Amino acid sequence: MKKILLFIFIFSPVIVMADWVDDMRLMQNEWAKFNYLNSKSSKQEGLEQLLDIANEKLAIYPDQPEILIWHAIIEASYAGSLSTINPTALSHVKSAKKHLEEAIEIDGDVLEGSAYTSLGSLYYQVPGWPIGFGDSEKANEYLKKGLSLNPNGIDSNFFYADFLIDKGEFEAAKAYLNKARKAPGRPGREDADQGRRIEILQLIEKIKR
Repeated sequence: MKKILLFIFIFSPVIVMADWVDDMRLMQNEWAKFNYLNSKSSKQEGLEQLLDIANEKLAIYPDQPEILIWHAIIEASYAGSLSTINPTALSHVKSAKKHLEEAIEIDGDVLEGSAYTSLGSLYYQVPGWPIGFGDSEKANEYLKKGLSLNPNGIDSNFFYADFLIDKGEFEAAKAYLNKARKAPGRPGREDADQGRRIEILQLIEKIKR
């Protein structure tokens, strides 16, 4: 009996970790599947269903920063799929912001600083006061922090380039788009990489005009 209890004590943390890792990977893969759908209605429906799953996972692992980050990414993506006049869109974005801040409070360095990059992207894409919390200075601060933790990452460079384009700084954006385009592939994230590379090419074409 003592040996059985010892086995449970030693290996149960590993089992718990495996559970949240598997759940995070599920959230990542399903997000990539729905986020890059061409059909707006199918994308919205898929992300809405995925948000229900993310809510369940967050209830199980409320203090796991990786789960908080992916819940926020899914919720923000769902908000983005809604009409800009939909009153619930901003509430979802505010919820995503809160979860990213919670993840940073626990450990912002996980997932190569994805919480900083994601939070920075919210700050430049959301309208400013009095409608929302958008803030260009905070966007720059968080996006640069994400870059410092993942200087060669596809997402960190893509979002900083998109931020610069949003500010009209096209020449400065080119260097980050080039780094994003050359970023190494992420094992297990092939669908996400493919979708992001399409977005990178679209931005490159946009600043050529």
